[in-house]
Amino acid sequence: MGRISIRNWKSVAMRSGGSHPGQTHQYHQQQGLRAKTDRLDAMTIARVLLSGEARPGYIPSDLVATYRELVRLHSQLSDEGARSKNEIHALVVAVFPEFCTVFADPCRPSALALLKRYPSAQAIREAGVEHLTAVLRELAPTHYGRSTAERLVEEARRTGSSGRAAGARSTSLRILCDQLEHTRRNLAQLEKELDSLMEHDPGVKGLKSVPEFGPKTVAVLRAELGDVDRFARTDQVIAYGGLDIEIKESGFWKGKAKLSKRGSGHLRRVLYLAAVRSVRLEGSAFGAYYHRLVERSLKKGPALIAVMRKMLAVAAHVMKTEEMYDPLAPLGSACTSLWRKAPKARGPFFLFLQWMLESLPTGGLDKFYGFFSNVLFLLARLACEPVS
Repeated sequence: MGRISIRNWKSVAMRSGGSHPGQTHQYHQQQGLRAKTDRLDAMTIARVLLSGEARPGYIPSDLVATYRELVRLHSQLSDEGARSKNEIHALVVAVFPEFCTVFADPCRPSALALLKRYPSAQAIREAGVEHLTAVLRELAPTHYGRSTAERLVEEARRTGSSGRAAGARSTSLRILCDQLEHTRRNLAQLEKELDSLMEHDPGVKGLKSVPEFGPKTVAVLRAELGDVDRFARTDQVIAYGGLDIEIKESGFWKGKAKLSKRGSGHLRRVLYLAAVRSVRLEGSAFGAYYHRLVERSLKKGPALIAVMRKMLAVAAHVMKTEEMYDPLAPLGSACTSLWRKAPKARGPFFLFLQWMLESLPTGGLDKFYGFFSNVLFLLARLACEPVS
C-alpha cells in the first residue's frame, strides 16, 4: 500500500464514511494546537483514523438529506416569522396602539394587508371611512365593513401615539409586513413539499399512527433519526437525541445531573412540543405516563423529559419495525417484533423466554416489570442470534 499524502486524508476520510466530527474536534483540542490550518486538520483526521478508535460518521441517504434540508429550512423560516411578528407588534404599539383594540391580532392576514397600506394612525385618518370600508370589504367581506372602518378612523383621531419618527416607523412596519407575508408563502410551499414527500415515504407510516405526532413532528423525526437500523439499542437512540443524562463526579464532589444535549436541537424541540401537547391531550398514553410520574412526586420538568425519552424510543421502534403504534402495549410490541424476525425455536430455553415475554402485562408497568422486561429482552436478543 502506497503512502497517502497529508492533503488527501480529508478526502480519504470522507470516502470511507467520514470520522465523527465531535470526536475529531475533541482530539484536536487535546493536542493543544494553537493554530487551525488545513494541514493540521488533515493531520488530526489521519491520527484519529490510524488510532483505530475513530467512530464512523453518519452520511444520510438522499431521501433523509432531502427531509433535513426542507425541515431545517422550515424551522429557520418559522423562527424568522416569529421575530417579524414580535417586531410588528412593537411597531404597532409605537405608531398606532389603538389598532389592537379593533384587531386583536395585528398579524392576521387581513390586518397585515391593511397595515401595509396604512402603516400609521395619520394614514388611516387621511384615508377616510369610505375608502377604508372598500378596502376592508375587499380583504375580508364577511368579517369587516363600514362599522370597522368607522372604529378605525375614530381611534386614529384620538390616538395616544406621540408621532415621533412616524415616517421611519411606518416604512419599517410596511417592510416587516411584506416580509412576514413572504415568509408565510414560503412556509406554505415547504409544507406542501413535505406533505408530498411523506405521502410517498413508507418509513413514516408508523410515525403517523402516533396521535401525539403532528406532520411537522413526523417530518423532523424522519429527518433527524435517519436510518434507525444503525442503532442496536434504545439507549443509543436516546443518546443520539441528546436526552441521555450527563453525570460529573470527582471524589466527594458530585455535580448536578443534566441532559447531555449533544444531539440534534431540532429533534429535542419537536419532542418537547409534542410532550407538552400530550399532557393536555385526552386519552394520550404519554399524557397518562406524565401524570403518573408527577403523582409519584417527580417534578414537572423531569417528567416532561421522561415523556420525551419515551416518545423518542417509540418513534425509533415504529420506524425500525414498520409497525403501527399501539398505546396499550408500548413495551410488548418491541418484544413481539423480535420474535417475528427470530428463527424457529431451538429448544426449551427459547420457548421459555417466548412464554415469559408474552406473559408480561401490557400496560401500567412499574419499575420492577420494566427492569424484568428489559432483562428478558436482552436474553431474547442472545437467543435470537444466528448459530455460527
